[in-house]
Amino acid sequence: MRKFVLALALIAAPVMAQRPPAALAYTQLPDPAQEAEARALMATLRCLVCQGQSIADSDADMAGDMRALVRQRIAGGERPDEVRQWLIARYGDYVTFDPPVGGTTWPLWVAPIVLLGLGMLVARASFRRR
Repeated sequence: MRKFVLALALIAAPVMAQRPPAALAYTQLPDPAQEAEARALMATLRCLVCQGQSIADSDADMAGDMRALVRQRIAGGERPDEVRQWLIARYGDYVTFDPPVGGTTWPLWVAPIVLLGLGMLVARASFRRR
């Protein structure tokens, strides 16, 4: 009997672990202006699970929770910048697709410029030889 109960618990565990999505994860706000603000903000926020998708495009549960959170806060009267700053404070700069220039992110901003400059120098030297 104990083995039967244990087997039943193991089979039922994945079903019980699933939870319904957050209330506003897939539901639009009634006010079209607020929904437009929420969607614009969601397009700039990175899904922490998928990492390459915005929370607007991701189907991950975490992205759904973040969409619901954004909609709840905007419906509550917060501006998108305030919501964005709150999410950055909670999850770090990685949550945004355009991290601010700082001590840890300056290589992300400077490296493309340096590489472009080096490429131009190599191209110039190559053309001079010919």
